[in-house]
Amino acid sequence: MSFEQWGYEFDGAYSAPDRLQSMAGVYVIWCKTDDIWRVIDVGQSANVRQKLVEEGRAGCWTNDCRLGTLYFAATYTRDISEAERSSLEQMIRRLTNNVREAM
Repeated sequence: MSFEQWGYEFDGAYSAPDRLQSMAGVYVIWCKTDDIWRVIDVGQSANVRQKLVEEGRAGCWTNDCRLGTLYFAATYTRDISEAERSSLEQMIRRLTNNVREAM
């Protein structure tokens, strides 16, 4: 499955993160409640699948989506640098009002 969002092609949305590929990319975690899709987290990694499968924030995502279903999607970015991936992550955060302070 795939869909276009914010000008990028995304793989997903899947109900389990292990369906995503082990590639560099930017991931989006959605909560679907009835017919409403809400972004609850955005991130980037050199290995999207590994990052999401091993991520320690899974409990937070479940809490943020108590009344809905979690879904995982990623746009793969094998041809861009980590800095460019981070920039894409921040752009999606701004567009979805999912702002997290830079560390």
